[in-house]
Amino acid sequence: MEPIRVLIAKPGLDGHDRGALIIAQGLRDAGMEVIYTGLRQSPEQIAQAAIQEDVDVIGLSSLSGAHKTVFPKVVEALRKNDAEDIPVIGGGVIPTEDIPFLEEKGIKKIFTSGTAMADTAKFIEQLVRGEELSPPRRISHIGIAVQHLEQALPFYQHTLGLTLEAVETVEDEKVKVAFLPIGDTRIELLEPLTEDSPVQTFINKKGEGIHHIALDVDDIERRISNFKDQGIKMLNDTPKYGAHHSRIAFLHPKSGHGVLYELCEEKQEE
Repeated sequence: MEPIRVLIAKPGLDGHDRGALIIAQGLRDAGMEVIYTGLRQSPEQIAQAAIQEDVDVIGLSSLSGAHKTVFPKVVEALRKNDAEDIPVIGGGVIPTEDIPFLEEKGIKKIFTSGTAMADTAKFIEQLVRGEELSPPRRISHIGIAVQHLEQALPFYQHTLGLTLEAVETVEDEKVKVAFLPIGDTRIELLEPLTEDSPVQTFINKKGEGIHHIALDVDDIERRISNFKDQGIKMLNDTPKYGAHHSRIAFLHPKSGHGVLYELCEEKQEE
């Protein structure tokens, strides 16, 4: 397999390239071929260099604050040269609030300060090799731990006006689950069945309340592998079966900034 070719460029009048050089060396260490264009390149020069060097991806670096102007101009220069198939990523000193604007303008990904080199290299590999995972489709459900379903359900049914869809026992998790649809997602009330149930342990430590947020995903095995490659700690290295015959896996709360996230690959209707 041919190595991935990356063009690293400093558009505009930015006169500092230490960060760009570090990125270039890190990507070389990851097995990629890297072409560095040097300082003060115009968007047109960057686009022409990318075409001439037949690169797979362009990485832009900006420390000057001009990213909202020069990054989109590189995308436009590629488009004018019929080379819009070359993806553009960026990094540097870029405020978080500017990221949606840049992504809307065609930048595939913005890497903020502190991003691990391994994460950057992994993203480029997935982007170029066609292995990029799509984001979760929606929130599948919100799991709420309750001590007794019969005591909790009146609030959800009568006060909130939700409809009880079904109640199911999930033996592997030692819980009884009540399903209450709301919009395109649902609330799942979780009643522990035994003292050693993970939900009972949660209630003993924190009381009743939100236990986890489940994300509707596809290709759960590859997603678990991808997360582990990024250093994300998983509570489940392989999927197991949850309610509604879905396949599930939990991320460790420390990796989710204190939130217990569940990957949920729902069974497709035949």
